[in-house]
This record gives sequence, structure tokens and C-alpha cells, in this order.
Amino acid sequence: MVGQALPHQRPARAVSPVLDAPARSPSPSGPWTSAATRRLPYMETVIEENPALGWRAIRLGLDRPGLLRGQIRALLRAGGGRALRIMFPMISEVAEFDAAKKHCRARTDLSASARPCAPERIDVGTMVEVPALLYQLDELLKKVDFVSVGSNDLFQFLFAVDRGNAKVSERFDTMSAPIMRVLREIVQKANAANKSASLCGEMAAKPLGALALIALGYRSLSMSATGHGPVKAMILDLDAKKAEAMMLPLLDAPSGSVSIREKLTEFAEAEGLSL
Repeated sequence: MVGQALPHQRPARAVSPVLDAPARSPSPSGPWTSAATRRLPYMETVIEENPALGWRAIRLGLDRPGLLRGQIRALLRAGGGRALRIMFPMISEVAEFDAAKKHCRARTDLSASARPCAPERIDVGTMVEVPALLYQLDELLKKVDFVSVGSNDLFQFLFAVDRGNAKVSERFDTMSAPIMRVLREIVQKANAANKSASLCGEMAAKPLGALALIALGYRSLSMSATGHGPVKAMILDLDAKKAEAMMLPLLDAPSGSVSIREKLTEFAEAEGLSL
């Protein structure tokens, strides 16, 4: 995304070190998606009144299939001999995932026939960040291998709040009952379908947010490097079962009748957890 021309072979070289890094499970990789406000010099410039809800991510990829296939090809090349997870962003309908996966399957078949070193396993999943997808989870979970909640976008779309607008960005609590109930429903349905559910976003990078997510049932969190130390320290001292038992009654209380954030903070203090 920092180059002046459309990348071709470079994405594979950029992804390979990530896939080679030691980890207990494969890290999801996906076709790139530039920020809503970023202009790429080698792409058509489209002026939009609300770029966060506009032509980006999988919408751009499906409209420019050559670009999407090129990115998938790079991931397959980088994933040779490894377990690879491909994740599509900004999916709004199951039909979009079907279309994206069709491109992925076509490139996978071509790669397997043309290259001796194909990925040893390929899982295909999607981000859950568009509220419309919440009402298609049952259908979606029959088709994906995994889901990952994109909490930053999901929260702002649910509350109709621009995260970059200081006048409203702090207006709603990301640990309020509506958000917690949505997150619980996603992980519960994923578990029932025997599919893994993770979360990627700012919430996971803070010990209190990670505590809330673990209490809801999440066991895979993605965060910036700066959050690893504090979150890990909290998790090492956490009794997850006790946290779950504390959280569930709070979700059933009338919305606004209790502060989940305050209760989580009190729980952390009583358990001696570092926040």
C-alpha cells in the first residue's frame, strides 16, 4: 500500500515472514484492504461522502477480480508447505463470501496443479464487522472455517458513531450490554457450529477489554504489539471460569441497570488482576 505501482510478487515476500513466525496456530491472512481515507496512487480515486461505508475491502475486490485473484495468489505462494487461513473483510451478505471463496477455490486449484509446494491446509473465513451479517450467522457458519470479529468497525456501525469524531466517539460504552450481547451471540453460535471465533480490535489490546472477551467465551484475540505484555500478564492470573460465571448474569440484566465496566473492574481488583 506504500508503493507507487500495483504490487505483483512483493505481497508473497511480505506475507512469508508473518506465516513463518512461531505461533501456536496459523494467523489469519487476507486480501489487503486500505483504510477508508487512504488514497492509493495506482487505484482509481473515488471521492465518497462516507468512505467507511463505501467502496473498499471485499467490495473493491469483487468489483476488481483481477486484483483479488492476485492477492489470493500471493497468499497461496507465501503459504506453501504451511497451514494457511484466508480471511475476507467487510462481508455484508453470505453471497459476497460465496463469491470471494469461489475466486479463492479457483486460485487454489490452479496453484495445486502448477506448483509442487502448495499450502498443507487452507481455511477460509470472514470478518464479522457489518451488522447485517449478525442476522446471517447460522447460514454463514455452515460455509466458513472460522470467523473473526472486527470490533472497531462493528462497534461504530452498531452505534452509528464515527470513531474519529471526538464529539461522539466516547458517547457510548463499548462494554455496554448491547455490545456484550452481540459478542456473546457470535461466539456462542460459532462454538455450536464447531467453528473458531476470534476478535481483532482495540478492545482486545486492553486488559479490561480482554477480560470481558474471555468472560464471554473468546479464546483467540488479535491486538497490536504494545498490548501483548499487559494482556498476557492479566490472563496468566485469570480464572476464566470464574470470569464467565460473573459475566453471564450481567448480560441478562436490563440494559443500563448495571455498569458492566464497573463490575469487571471490581472483579479484577478482587482477583488481584493487573489492569
